[in-house]
Formats: sequence, C-alpha cells, structure tokens
Amino acid sequence: MSHIRVRIAAVAVLLAPLAACSSQTGTPAADGKAGGSTAVEDRPATVAVSPRGKGARAGEPVKVTATGGRLTSVTVTDTEGRRLAGKVSADGGTWTSQRKAVPGTSYTVTAQTATEAGTKSTARSTFTTAAAGKVNKVDWRPGANTTVGIAQPVSLVFDHPVTDKAAVERQLKLTTSNDTEGSWGWLEDYSGRDRVDWRPKEYWKPGTKVTLRAELNGTHSGDGGWFVRDYSTGFTIGAGQVVKVDLDRQQLTLERDGQAVRTIPVSGGTPGGDKRSWRGTAVLMAKEGTINMNSETVGLGDAYDKMVDHSMRLTWSGMYAHAAPWNAKHFGRANMSSGCIGMSDANAAWFYVQVRPGDPFEIKGKDTKGVVAPGNGFGAWNVPWADWQAKSALR
Repeated sequence: MSHIRVRIAAVAVLLAPLAACSSQTGTPAADGKAGGSTAVEDRPATVAVSPRGKGARAGEPVKVTATGGRLTSVTVTDTEGRRLAGKVSADGGTWTSQRKAVPGTSYTVTAQTATEAGTKSTARSTFTTAAAGKVNKVDWRPGANTTVGIAQPVSLVFDHPVTDKAAVERQLKLTTSNDTEGSWGWLEDYSGRDRVDWRPKEYWKPGTKVTLRAELNGTHSGDGGWFVRDYSTGFTIGAGQVVKVDLDRQQLTLERDGQAVRTIPVSGGTPGGDKRSWRGTAVLMAKEGTINMNSETVGLGDAYDKMVDHSMRLTWSGMYAHAAPWNAKHFGRANMSSGCIGMSDANAAWFYVQVRPGDPFEIKGKDTKGVVAPGNGFGAWNVPWADWQAKSALR
C-alpha cells in the first residue's frame, strides 16, 4: 500500500508545473508584452442587418455588417424568391444592396462569415417593410418593340405628383446603340400631371436602338407616394423622315433622308382667331384612323361633328393631319380649317401609309396661334437645347 501512495504522489508533482505553465500562455508580462504565444479567440463573427423588424421603412438599401470577422457571402431574397443584388466592401465588413427594399415585402437575409481563426458561421434574419400608403404609377411612350420616327421622345407621365424629381430621375437608365447625346427634362403634361421626357440633342439617327429601364420599385416620389414596380421599354428608330408644312403656301412636303418624296396641297387653320394652327415642331403621336371629331372637345364655339378618315394626331389639344374632302376648294389656296391640316382623301390615304409615330412635322406660317408647347403632345423640340437640359432635376 505504501508503494502505491508513493507513485501517485510522484504523478501529482509532475502535473502541477504543467498546469502552472499552461495557465500563463498568452498572459502579458510586467512590461505589457505577452509572456509567450498569443491565442486567437475562436468565436463566430456577429452580424447586424438594417433595416430590421416588422414595419421597417422601405426605400433604403439593405445593409449587412459583420463584427469580429468578414462576410464571405450574403443572400437577400423576398417571399417570391427574387434576390437583391449587392456587393461586399473591400475589407469584408459590410454588404450593401444595389437596389432598395420595396414596400410591403418580407425579406430573408442569409450571411456567411469567417473569422481570422478560421471559424465559419451562418446567420439568418428576416425583416418586413411597411406597406405603401400611396402608390404612384407610370404611363409611358413609346411602347416596347416598336419602330418610331426620328423625333420620338421617351415620355413618362405619372399618376400622382412627383415632388422628389431627382430621386426618380436617378432611377431612369436610358441606353442607346450609338451613345446618342440627350437629356431628361421635367414638364407639365397637357393633362396637368407631372411628366419627364428624354429627347436627343438633335433628331435620332435612323437605325438607333433605344432601351429604357425605369428601376423605380422601392423609390418614393414624394407627395405622390411609392413606386411598387419597374418599367422598361425598347424601340428602334426608323427612316429619316421629316414633314415640312408651309401654311403660307398651303402645302405639305414629305422628305425622306433629305429628299422630297411628295408635295401635297393642304389647308390649315383659319387665320385671325382660335381656329389658327400651331407652328413649330409637332411630332406625330398616333395614327388614329377614322375618328369622330367634335368642336366642343377643343373649345370651339361653332359646332361641328364629323367622322374623319386617316386621322393623325399631332397635339393633345386636337390638331391633326387628316382627310378633309369637304374643304377641297381650299387645298393649296387658303387656310380655312378649324386648326387641323386637311388634304384630299387620296393624298391622305397615301400619306397615312408613309408616316409613322415619332415623325416630326415642322410647321411654319405667319398667322398661327403660337408654338406647340412641350407638354402639348411632344413639343420638346421647340425648347432650345440648353434650356431643355436645365429642365433635368440632376443639373
């Protein structure tokens, strides 16, 4: 029994100094330096997400921050499985989404981290943004996959007022196949609503391909509320056509690539009053075919109510080019219409086929009622280029 006690005692003596040595590893010495190799703490990084919780404010990028480690992967998805793209900072400390969180949406954030010691971990969290109290919508022109004339602007009209115009304009991404120079400009539409148009400095080059991506989902327009979707359109510029209208000579000439195709006798608006035509550059908005024209809709006192063929809209205020057989005796001789540009049935039928929306009508005449306003159809071409650029909210 005594022999066994001696051996146990000996083992206890040997363990004591090992324990003492182990307890001092990484402990600073009196001069403040470690008295041996320093151990790295082996604990996972902590992750914070903004926004967070329920009823979070929309319209802000999602930000994920790691403390005590670096982010190696971040995924943010909504309930439909759509992902918010984003980038990790150079130091791996933060991840920020490229798009904003949208109203009334739940998001799941999955963040993977790694520490200096090699500890890897995954953190998951969710948040839900508050619903939009008011939704703003957009009506835009031209439509997708269309071919338009060389004067066609990109035009967006908003359902509700846009008081934060700069925030909205930043989300409008327009690209062209040949780096066409142009600018956005804010104006009041003929309907009284807020509107923003993009027009080139000069007429489009035929064949240009144009793409608009209005990345508005999650953008707050100010008093008009939130946008809750994106919009996009793409179109191609057609032939280089210009319609020259000389009301002093009562004629219209279609030019294509700088060459006259045909000159047509016409009759414009009656001089000396409200029936006069507009001058300046108007843009063909739509080919409406056979429509009913009623003077009461354009504020003229003496009533007319006619079905009119080959109608081509030039302004919201009611100026058209169209067939006007009842006015035949005045074609090429006198301006005796109620403001429109009238021509024979045969000429109107031919002309209707030749032109397309977006073609410019360059109208001149001594006795007209003024220049087509920017919001009255597509009258932006009547604004000098420098003045048009100044209408951008980002200038």
